[in-house]
Amino acid sequence: MSSVNQGNPIRLFVCHVYRPDDDYHRVFEYLESASNFFYRNTSTPEKRPQGDREALREDLRRQINDAEVVILTSSLYRRNIDWVEFQLHCAKAFDKAVVVLEPFGAQDTIPPAVQEVADEVVPWDQRQLVDAVKRQARHEETTRFDTIEFKLD
Repeated sequence: MSSVNQGNPIRLFVCHVYRPDDDYHRVFEYLESASNFFYRNTSTPEKRPQGDREALREDLRRQINDAEVVILTSSLYRRNIDWVEFQLHCAKAFDKAVVVLEPFGAQDTIPPAVQEVADEVVPWDQRQLVDAVKRQARHEETTRFDTIEFKLD
């Protein structure tokens, strides 16, 4: 796979249930705050298709299939188990990597069913999320160095 750049953004799908969700929007706040990280969002929660349950499933299949990586906020799973499990099964059927974000600001644990399908679990940290997406979508390892300042006496 080629590296991430403006002309070759990572295509990602963030799990949703066609309703506004704070954690869904928070994912994009984190991604937008990363410098030199380019992505294209294949998820379209604001465009709920007309029709029955199967029309929704078909639309989700299309959104997931267009992505390179799927991101799940674990809080969404607890509120919408059936829909999220469907999306996770689609991701695996399409051979898409799944990055799971731990519960935000809570001491909750990630459900075992989610841990089983997760390729990587990360905390709500912009750098760790972006690195996980790069690793899972393009198999890019990001080497980062923290700067430690100290004074010589």
